[in-house]
Formats: sequence, structure tokens, C-alpha cells
Amino acid sequence: MSQLRELIKDKKRIVVKIGSSSLQHPETGDMDYIRMEKLVRELCDIRNQGKDVVLVTSGAIAAGRQAVNLKDIQAHTDAEALAIKQACSAVGQARLMTVYQKLFAEYNQVAAQILMTKNTIVDSLNRYNAHNTFRELLKLGAIPVVNENDTVATYEIEIGDNDTLSAIVAALVDADLLILLSDIDGLYTDDPRKNPDAKFIEQVDELTEEYMNMGKGSTGSSVGTGGMNTKMIAAKIATSSNVDMIIANSKDIGVLHEILAGENKGTLFVAHKDEGFDLPSFVEHLHKD
Repeated sequence: MSQLRELIKDKKRIVVKIGSSSLQHPETGDMDYIRMEKLVRELCDIRNQGKDVVLVTSGAIAAGRQAVNLKDIQAHTDAEALAIKQACSAVGQARLMTVYQKLFAEYNQVAAQILMTKNTIVDSLNRYNAHNTFRELLKLGAIPVVNENDTVATYEIEIGDNDTLSAIVAALVDADLLILLSDIDGLYTDDPRKNPDAKFIEQVDELTEEYMNMGKGSTGSSVGTGGMNTKMIAAKIATSSNVDMIIANSKDIGVLHEILAGENKGTLFVAHKDEGFDLPSFVEHLHKD
């Protein structure tokens, strides 16, 4: 098993996803600047090693709610709730990106914003253009910072969570490795918060139905949208697209360089290219099952 971890050192194109609960102080909901600064420093250092880096970040809606002092979204209809959420996203995305731009500039690194919806992948021309944009940005040495375009996304065209989005991005840019930074150490046989006998799984060689079912019905955070289920969907997309994936704990952002040094951190999902896997079709049918 350590041999597979050793191979992580040679990965050249890495997508890192961080969730909103990892970017905020739980007490106030305000941005955790120290955590964000460490994340950016780690990403810049990976970039300085000659590797390509893409960041998929949550946090726009949460940042927007804080900016306009909205504790929770209260609305009479779903349409009204969506409009409030989209307005918060519009305010928050600008704030979030401003912070990232400043932090990346501290390390002489150029960051670029990319906002996506389901249509970016499902529509073949959009997908082609997105692929080209990523390719050129990485060629220029920039770090793309990706989020879902919540300002325009409705239920029909939203991906819905950034675990899934990050796996889609990893497949789109032909990444070698996807790292999901989460509030949990990795995959367990059961929810370790509720079951003290839950066993940690270091490596998943093949994503069976049994593994997929482990993710059902678990979401740990009141801030984030994804639980373990979305991470298993991400694993399905990534491994089928020939991308290794690791779920690791964001409690210490330094876990990034430990993973890339070949250390045994988190749960490793081993890539198994599935020639029959069709990314646009898979994305189109998200939420429909």
C-alpha cells in the first residue's frame, strides 16, 4: 500500500477542494483568515514545485450572509429563498475572491476565478470552452479558483455541492489527484460521530456498492451542503475518470504537503479508468435518481 502512496509524490496536476465549514469560525461564521492564509501558502508551495494546482472553494453564500448580517434565510416560498441565497452569493463571491486574490498576491501568485453550473459540463461547447480556459490558465502558471455559480444556478442547473464539483473539475482538467479537505479524517465503516466502533478505511481499491452505501445519510456540518454521500459520488466520478482521490481532515491544512510527500494521511481511493463512464451524462442525471 505504501507503494501507491509513494506514487502520490509524482502527481503533476492536483485539484484541492475545501468546504465552507473549513473556512469559517464556527462561533461567528466569519472567515477564518489564518486557515485561508495557510491554505493559500500550501497551494503556492505546491505550484512552486512545478505542479499544476486548482482550488475548488465553497463559502460564497456564507460570506454573503455575514456581509449583510443575515443569520438565516427566512422566506415564504422556495423562489424567494432561492433569490435570497443567490443575492447572498453575489455579495459573498466577490468578498471571497477578494480575500483569495490578496492572499495569493502575498506569495506572488496569480489566481483566476471560474464559476460553473451543470450546463458548463452537460453542454458540449461549454465543456470544450471550459476545458480550454483551464488549460490556458494552467499553462500561464495561474491557480484557478473554482466555485459553483450560485448567483444564477437554480435546482435544474446546479451541481449542488462542491465535492461533486471538484471531481467534475478534476475529470475536466485531466488531473492526477483530487484532495477533498473535510471535517472528517476520511472514510469510516460508519459515522464515527455516532458509532465509536466505526473503523477507519485507509484505502479503497475498488468502489463497490458497499462503499457507496456507506456514504448514505451522513452530513456532519450545518454550514456545508455535502456529507459523506457527496464524497462517494465524487469518488465515483474521479476514479472512473482515472483520477486518484484522497479525503483528509482540514483541521491541519498542512496535511496537503504531507499527502504529497507520500505520507499515509486520509483515505485513498485508487483510480480505475472506466471506459464506459460518460461524464456529461452522469452530471446531467445528478439529483434525478
